[in-house]
Amino acid sequence: MKGVLLVNLGSPDSPTPKDVKPYLDEFLMDERVIDVPLWLRNIIVRGIILQTRPKKSAEAYQKIWWDEGSPLIVISERFQHKVAEQLDIPVVLGMRYGSMSIKGALQELRDKGVDDVLLVPLYPHYAMSSYETVVVKTMEDQEAHFPDMRITTLPPFYKNKDYIKVLADKIADGLKDFEYDHILFSYHGIPERHIRKSDPTKFHCKINDQCCSTNSVAHNTCYRHQCFDTTKRVIQELGWSADKMSNSFQSRLPNDPWLKPYTDFELERFPNEGIKRLAVITPAFVSDCLETLEEIAMEGKDQFLEAGGETYKHIPCLNDDKPWVSVMANWVKDWETKEILPM
Repeated sequence: MKGVLLVNLGSPDSPTPKDVKPYLDEFLMDERVIDVPLWLRNIIVRGIILQTRPKKSAEAYQKIWWDEGSPLIVISERFQHKVAEQLDIPVVLGMRYGSMSIKGALQELRDKGVDDVLLVPLYPHYAMSSYETVVVKTMEDQEAHFPDMRITTLPPFYKNKDYIKVLADKIADGLKDFEYDHILFSYHGIPERHIRKSDPTKFHCKINDQCCSTNSVAHNTCYRHQCFDTTKRVIQELGWSADKMSNSFQSRLPNDPWLKPYTDFELERFPNEGIKRLAVITPAFVSDCLETLEEIAMEGKDQFLEAGGETYKHIPCLNDDKPWVSVMANWVKDWETKEILPM
């Protein structure tokens, strides 16, 4: 029997330091997130970061927490239920980090009689700290606890025409009543070394525009290329000029080169260059979360306005919008009936 496992990032159980600390520990101790030797990761995470970060992160979560719970969890659950309504097979939800484990989700599928699973990492782009870690963890849990389960993985869908269309429509709808000078596509940031580590050729990726625009098998696992390609395809879908649109990367750690340009630097720079009315979209995420709701919609807005900007608009993620639900349900139906996955 076939079934679907949707996997998103995860969330602490509550916006308190007590619950945020174990969540951050699991997240930051992932070798695909902070990719240094275990002994050094222990020092960085448990000896330094977790001494102060849980309190700060809890305060950030408190700003965006809903009555129903974590926005990421609530939105993901709504999405799961709506996708399931369009299908005749079980659809369950797991999280890479936190109490809603992937193992628990696989057990839920097993209890429903499922032995053939479509794994859907809810990330449009390939990155070792997001897409890859979901796939690896799922395969580890499957091998250890459900060895007779077959798992097929949905590939990154950053350039799929149906995904691009719903994303472009979302942006167009969000800008319907907003006069803008510029649109910023702000993607989640990752260390530059992750790009090189993910390069199967070990020589193509140079972290410059030339390698991203030169065709290569490396693009299949190059987060930077895939982000830029998403922006280009959305602009083409909308038929808009690229002159008023640009890319940036948010959420970085200090003392380490991450993908550039940095979103916070761009927000400070724009007003000085005459960009006073800014719209921001965050296509690295399909569900609004701490990074989009607090870092971009709140902190980003304050930063832009303090730098001299006049109006600022954050366009929400696809979340549980009906068109996005239909796209996902159709992908599942193609896999279920024809063994075809989106490209």
